[in-house]
Amino acid sequence: MTKTYVVIPDIQIPYHDPRALKAVIHFIREYVPDEVVQIGDLMDYPQPSRWTKGTAGEYQGSVFADSETAKKVFLGPLRETYGGPIKIIEGNHDLRPRTYLAKYAPALSESGAFNFERLLDFKGFGVEKAPDFYEFAPKWVLTHGHLGRISLSRIAGNTALNAAKRLGVSVIMGHTHRLGMGSHSVGYDNRIVRTLTGVEIGHLMNMRSASYLKQGAGDWQQGFALLHVDGNHVKVELVPIQGRKFIAAGSTYKL
Repeated sequence: MTKTYVVIPDIQIPYHDPRALKAVIHFIREYVPDEVVQIGDLMDYPQPSRWTKGTAGEYQGSVFADSETAKKVFLGPLRETYGGPIKIIEGNHDLRPRTYLAKYAPALSESGAFNFERLLDFKGFGVEKAPDFYEFAPKWVLTHGHLGRISLSRIAGNTALNAAKRLGVSVIMGHTHRLGMGSHSVGYDNRIVRTLTGVEIGHLMNMRSASYLKQGAGDWQQGFALLHVDGNHVKVELVPIQGRKFIAAGSTYKL
């Protein structure tokens, strides 16, 4: 029996694209997958972090305000829309608050108060924190992409393919904000004995909010992914968001 997943990429709240996020949640309501996975960097948590050390942002902070925004624009609407399993992988931006606390106030870090699952009330929303490498099918993993010493590429899909070759399993990942897929097959005597696939699933950010781009454009692509899993067979469907619309499951959704 086929199991379906909607995999949501980096959202980077509060730098998210509200219309794109709302449209994807609307799609989930109509599509009703068996599981929803957010692949990491749900949050950006820009301050305090090592990047704001010694600046006003270190003292002003926005951890709690940004967490409340996430509940309002993502966790609340998604849970109201969808009653099935929701899993979230921790990304490198999601862990910024607890990393900051561990480094600059280690005596307080044991409380776990700055762990993102507590800041975002996963328990209250019925959300599960997924493993860093979530094996959702045999020899297939979902991961954010900041772990595993993965070699980065500027070509969409190639970073995930590098990850697949390194880890020895097919990999679906976020982190790069790129949307692409590639495969690598090996064999002998005219037979394929193994195929590894790497998939990067884009982002749901508003690039205009990313001040570090300095009014430039990142080599990024908006989108998300649908997975269809039947035992050890996995079909990946990338859904690009272009021109403020996307097509998924035979329907067009406008942002």
